[in-house]
Amino acid sequence: MADLSQIDNEVAPTTSAAMRRQMLKEFWFYFSENRGAVLGLVIFLALIFIAVFAHFVAPHSPFEQYRDSILMPPAWSEGGKATFLLGTDAVGRDILSRLIFGAQYSLFIGVFVTTIALSTGIIVGLIAGYYRGWVDTIIMRLMDIVLAFPSLLLALVLVAILGPGLTNGMIAIALVMQPHFVRLTRAAVMSEKNRDYVTASRLAGAGPLRLMFRTILPNCTAPLIVQATLSFSNAILDAAALGFLGMGAQPPAPEWGTMLAEAREFILRAWWVITFPGLAILITVLAINLMGDGLRDALDPKMKRS
Repeated sequence: MADLSQIDNEVAPTTSAAMRRQMLKEFWFYFSENRGAVLGLVIFLALIFIAVFAHFVAPHSPFEQYRDSILMPPAWSEGGKATFLLGTDAVGRDILSRLIFGAQYSLFIGVFVTTIALSTGIIVGLIAGYYRGWVDTIIMRLMDIVLAFPSLLLALVLVAILGPGLTNGMIAIALVMQPHFVRLTRAAVMSEKNRDYVTASRLAGAGPLRLMFRTILPNCTAPLIVQATLSFSNAILDAAALGFLGMGAQPPAPEWGTMLAEAREFILRAWWVITFPGLAILITVLAINLMGDGLRDALDPKMKRS
């Protein structure tokens, strides 16, 4: 018996590892079939690399002002210099360097907002979907009230209450995005709650917390991962909008929305000052959305083709 137990202990991890490898291969197969998703992944990985190594990649400090090079056009335009590849802004700061350091802000905003909205949304959604009754009614009516307001408008109201700033802006965006995760988690829990494996765990003596977090939640992760990816891009967009309106990151922070706000008055005579931050936001959000489409194709069984 001891020998059989030892064999089982040796075989189980091997089988589990083989199953994980097979699942990863299957995931990559469906994900890579979407060429747009692969392109989005490449761009997103490049953005992470640029953000992590910004101090080595950026040619200048994002705050250093070159007073003799104010509103200098890009290097390929007449009057431009190779020293400032994408030109300079109204106070002589290198736009390329500010865009590179701005990637750090965008990734931090996306990670912070998505983490807060996802974690709190999962907990609230699990409680609503598992207990139902008056608890579910109260939670969902509160979520409906939040969803009744335009997201950016509600975020602006919250920032006005909390005070302008990047931290308060991220908290406001996370609160606005939370209902999406609550509703998604609740729906997934309701569909899984009465399945046989949950009933078996309950009969085996599993308590409510174990049932919610160890039994039901792991089977609800696929739609949550897709929603988290899309929320990541929405967080970047909303933070840029708050920065543009002066309610998010404050100057001289090289956040892309703040850069757009600072460049508004130069839109007609210095196109590069407002064009490149806008393109950075566009490319980043588009890449993340393309990744989200690929994740949906790879994780949703209904999207898989035999």
